[in-house]
Amino acid sequence: MRNKGKDSRKSEADDDKTRSEGNTDLGSHSSLLTLPFEVDSTVLARAAKVKLVLFDVDGVLTDGRLILGDDGQEYKSFNSLDGHGIKMLQRHGVTAGIISGRTSRVVEHRMKDLGITHVHQGCLEKLPVYRKLLDALGLHADQTAFVGDDVVDLPIMLQAGFAVAVQNAHPLVKRHAHWITPSAGGNGAARALCELILYAQGVYDAEMQTYLITNNAE
Repeated sequence: MRNKGKDSRKSEADDDKTRSEGNTDLGSHSSLLTLPFEVDSTVLARAAKVKLVLFDVDGVLTDGRLILGDDGQEYKSFNSLDGHGIKMLQRHGVTAGIISGRTSRVVEHRMKDLGITHVHQGCLEKLPVYRKLLDALGLHADQTAFVGDDVVDLPIMLQAGFAVAVQNAHPLVKRHAHWITPSAGGNGAARALCELILYAQGVYDAEMQTYLITNNAE
């Protein structure tokens, strides 16, 4: 049984620290540059090694619902916060990809939009795909993170250096995860993981500071 890092929320008092009005000094924003959830040091150590993050799609990047049109076309809803989190990871040299049991054109479009090239759909067995990808990229298992929600994800999760379960995952999946996200799949779970990895790798502050710079030039 794997050890799970507790991911309880910080108090609202910590999140609501005030900033001085009109102060453009980036130091005044330092209270914002911490994760909005607590993470165990062993989890941070695993996240610090990650060079490749792989996501399941249904129930991880979406809420798991499948919407079918009269024409048989499958529709899914993605979270924009997750998408921006993935882009932040990519900017700092962490590769992202998906391994999904289903095949959907909607997923293809979403992955193209995010600049994700490692797109593997229709994988009845996910572990062989995972192993081939590691060989192709020259990576070791401890340099990978995998995010899942159901028992079909366990074969990879038991191999990955950083196994992550979304908050509403199957109990067996959560039992074998190194970390459980604060949010459910499709509701910011991927974003939380992305920020955790950035934090563990020492680039979270630098990334967040880029959004706090005010250009006063007219």
